[in-house]
Amino acid sequence: MSLRIYNTLSGQKEEFKTLEVNKVKMYSCGPTVYDYFHIGNARAFILPDIIKRYLEYKGYEVLHLLNFTDIDDKMIKRANQEQITIKRLADRFIAAFFEDSEALNVKRADIYPKATEHIEDMIDFIESLIDKGYAYQSGGDVYFRVNEFVDYGKLSKQKVEDLAVGKRIEVNEEKEAPIDFTLWKKSKEDEPAWDSPWGEGRPGWHIECSVMATKYLGERFDIHTGGVDLTFPHHENEIAQSEACYGHQVVNYWVHNGYINIDGEKMSKSLDNFFTTREVLAKYSPEVVRFFLISKHYRSPINFSDKELTNAQKSLSRLENIVDKLNSLLEKDTVEGDLTGDDLLEIISKKKEKFIVAMDDDFNTALAIGVLHELAREVNRYLGRDDFELTKEVKEVLKGIRELFKVFAGDILGILSDKEDGNDNELVEPLVELLLDVRKEVRNKKEYQLADYIRDQLKELGVEVKDTPQGTEWKI
Repeated sequence: MSLRIYNTLSGQKEEFKTLEVNKVKMYSCGPTVYDYFHIGNARAFILPDIIKRYLEYKGYEVLHLLNFTDIDDKMIKRANQEQITIKRLADRFIAAFFEDSEALNVKRADIYPKATEHIEDMIDFIESLIDKGYAYQSGGDVYFRVNEFVDYGKLSKQKVEDLAVGKRIEVNEEKEAPIDFTLWKKSKEDEPAWDSPWGEGRPGWHIECSVMATKYLGERFDIHTGGVDLTFPHHENEIAQSEACYGHQVVNYWVHNGYINIDGEKMSKSLDNFFTTREVLAKYSPEVVRFFLISKHYRSPINFSDKELTNAQKSLSRLENIVDKLNSLLEKDTVEGDLTGDDLLEIISKKKEKFIVAMDDDFNTALAIGVLHELAREVNRYLGRDDFELTKEVKEVLKGIRELFKVFAGDILGILSDKEDGNDNELVEPLVELLLDVRKEVRNKKEYQLADYIRDQLKELGVEVKDTPQGTEWKI
């Protein structure tokens, strides 16, 4: 079975075919950096991370771009409230974005363009649209002429004649038609502004993504991700202006994640029913939060609650236990001998195939997690056999099992110990082992209060210590 992706544009799952052999170009709508991103936004940032990890697992080379909108009405308002520059505001929340997304183990994109660094590119793009008859100047603003683009509405499945003036369509007598959207905004007094052929102003939101995406990924690229709330008008407008400019389809697959709901309503800042990711991370570990966000298929809505997060925590703990065992075994020396029977090979082969089938079905992490639980039970049963021996062959198979866990979770399950993963533990491991040796001596002297203190302090530093019949075990 080949990888199939649900394409919002066609409304169905399609076989994934890249524009270039074994190469994928992907654009993700990033944050407007005037505040911490909320947990609903986090899902939109984890989705491309899942896609990228799995595509790389399948052997693709992925070029990923995520933008920062660093000029916007909301940014101007907040900067004015705090009496700071917009750049200072943007720098603060870009730094916060990296802190929170890295806590969730989201791999860094390859490129992070900022809107303010591409103003000249946007002006050139808008001039091209004017020359082609798709845009017009009016009173210092520039608008896209929607009625000239015959395919408008093909992403959101809406017809131009059915779109009434409402809260998302601005009433403006300077427009030729109410549905026309802004490409360039004339600046108001004391607002940031850039010189342009139409006077001082700044770009509209929609034009930013079209320009930055095509500048770095080219006139055609494979995947565009974002939250389902961006389908209209943002992504619809992206399609209109990009295809009008280049004269052909630019994005092959539009991939949208579902809402996170609270009491049946979508979480959003406009409804004032949101929690920032930072607030949630203060209560739950990053591992649990990420696991919660991938516990359902990405297109399905998720209900945010303490109960759901607690369930995610329990499910994750069961997987963490098997990964701990794998990590512990992979650190041990092997014995001479062959694989004991062919049971383990058969187990991993069948479960790996089932895992890939799940992920090939539109990145179905919910099904894939179920497969990992099945695999954990089978491997536990195998490791508990009386005739189990850790041979070189067994060790290689165990590494293969662990790779399946890494596909969608990366290092979130504690898979951090191998130097081949790029982690430098040359100092950390000896120090922890030294402290545990001291603790062992203290326990032998029955100074249990001091032993507990060492254990608790290690926990504060992020090192979990477990005393087992086989000895003391630890993990970061």
